[in-house]
Amino acid sequence: MAAEEPQVHLAIGSQFENIELVQIVVEESLRKLDLAEDVAHSISLAVQEAVANAIKHGNQQSPEKRVEIDFGVEDGEVVIEVTDQGAGFDPRQVRDPRMPDNLLRPNGRGIFFMSSFMDDIQFDFKPEGGTVVTLRKRLPSAPMASGPREED
Repeated sequence: MAAEEPQVHLAIGSQFENIELVQIVVEESLRKLDLAEDVAHSISLAVQEAVANAIKHGNQQSPEKRVEIDFGVEDGEVVIEVTDQGAGFDPRQVRDPRMPDNLLRPNGRGIFFMSSFMDDIQFDFKPEGGTVVTLRKRLPSAPMASGPREED
C-alpha cells in the first residue's frame, strides 16, 4: 500500500522562532515520502530560507502579518509555496552572492541557496500585495536495481 502523499497548510506569525515549527512539519512530511536523506535535507533548507526571507524581507518582521506555507506533491514533484504579505521585490535586483563585491554582504544568499537546492523556483506577486515563492523538486522515479546480485 502506498503511503498517503502529504498535503499541509500552515499560517504563522512573522517571527523567526516560528521557523522551527515549519521545519518540524516539513521534515515530517518529507519523511513520509521516503526520500534520500540529502534530498530531504536540501528541500528542508530551501523552505527554511524561503520562510526566513518572507518573515524578514517580505513582512519586515511585522507581528500582525502572516506567512503561509503550502506543501504538497503534484505531478511527481514536491511543491512548496511560501506566501508573505509584504510589498514584493524584483528578483532581478538581488545581487549574486558569488560575485567578489558581494562575498562579504550579509544579504542575497537565500535565493541563491533556494535555486541551488531545488529544481525550480518561481516568484509571483499578488496585486493586493504579497509575494508567493514556489519551490519545486522532482521526486525520484521508481527505485533502480542496485546492480547484479552476487550468487551464494
